[in-house]
Formats: sequence, structure tokens, C-alpha cells
Amino acid sequence: MWALVGFILVVFVGSYIQAVAGFAMAMLIVAVGGGLRLMDVPTLAAVISLLTIVNVILSLWGQTRHIDKKLFVWLAVGQVPAIFAGLQLMQWMDGNTRSALEIVLGLFITIGGLSMYLKPHPWESVSGRSVSFVTGVTGGLVGGMFSASGPVMGFFMYSQPLTLAVIRATLLAGFVLTTSTRTVFVGVQGGLTGEVLTFAAIGLPVVAVGTWLGRQFAPPVTEETIKRMAYLLLLAMGAWILGRAAFSL
Repeated sequence: MWALVGFILVVFVGSYIQAVAGFAMAMLIVAVGGGLRLMDVPTLAAVISLLTIVNVILSLWGQTRHIDKKLFVWLAVGQVPAIFAGLQLMQWMDGNTRSALEIVLGLFITIGGLSMYLKPHPWESVSGRSVSFVTGVTGGLVGGMFSASGPVMGFFMYSQPLTLAVIRATLLAGFVLTTSTRTVFVGVQGGLTGEVLTFAAIGLPVVAVGTWLGRQFAPPVTEETIKRMAYLLLLAMGAWILGRAAFSL
């Protein structure tokens, strides 16, 4: 019951903040859910993938014409094998050294929170194949491990000298690829358990309600304040996970 109530609250807050400030819902859920140990990391990541697929497909609906196909293709070439590698690494660490997995999770959340706090200046030219490929590999690796590639992919895309519509559509397309590919891999391995599907089914209407409330009833504070509070939450949860894992070694 504690895990269920905590999960509902985390998903609601994450979807509400994303609707208000465009902040990464998956990152918040994995940070708070992992920090409070609402469920084990593999289950949490699988649930996040299912929730994110629906969220990003709805967000991308009608915007596919804006996707930068060249960037997307080379990001995808790097992402797909790296997603599988990240998933295998996460499963191995969960079975052999959970403290190390928690340390990696804490580092990811802390560094990810810091990267989202930074506002990248657009580069002089659009990235070529090699940079896009390496970014895809990096984003796919963390996406495979935690189903939250937002910090890597977001920083890369917002550094491109492109219109906001193209950046957003290409970024969302990358998220669709990451979450759907990861879900297929998990499903083939038998990881879409009854627990995963139950939590995902409960989370979907919560995401819908949180998103609707965020769009209709924004809080009486600035978007920048909301983002700053979210960054502080990520950093706090990252530090908490790191400290707890270090003491359990």
C-alpha cells in the first residue's frame, strides 16, 4: 500500500510539473521512486517506459513533419544497440551488486539534474554523424538502464541551431524510440510482469489527470521557480541515494 500510494503521488507530481514547465517526467519518477525504494529499479524503469511511451506519442501527435530526419537516423543508429547494452548492464548489476547500481543511479540523477539546470547555447552548425552517433550511444545506454535519457538527449538537441519545433519533435521521436525499444527488449526477456503492467495501468490515468491539471491550473509562481524546485529535488534525491548506497557497501 505504501509503495502504491507513493507511486501515485510521484507520477502525479511528475506529470503535473512536466505539463507546467516541460520538465522531464521520467527523470523525476526514477529519482523519487528510486530514492524512496518504492520498487526495485528494473520494475520502476519498465513502468516508466510504458508511461512515457503514451505521454510522448500524444505529445508528438501531428508534429512528425518537424523531425530532423538526418539527426534522428544517426541518433537512432547509436541508441538501439546501446539500449540493449544498458538494459543488460542494469539487470546484471541488480542481480550481483545492488549497491553499485544505486550509486550509478544516484550519480545519474545528480549529473542529470545539473545538466538540465544548464542552458546550452546553440552551436554554430548542426551536429554531424559522429557526434550524433556518440550522443545516441550515451542516451541509449542510460535510457536502457533507467528509461530516462532526457538529460543527454535534451542537452544535445537544445544545443542545435534549429527551430524550437524541430528540436522538440526530434527529441520526442528519440524518446519514442528509446522507450518502445526498451519495452520490446524487456518484453522478450519476460520482464513485463503482472506487477509492471498493474503499476503502468494505475499510472496512466494519473498521468492524464496530472497533465490536464497542469495545463488548466498552473501554480501562482513562475515557470523558473517550478524548474528550480525540481532541480533541487533531483539533487537532493541524488545525494540521498548516493549516501545510502555508500553506507551499505
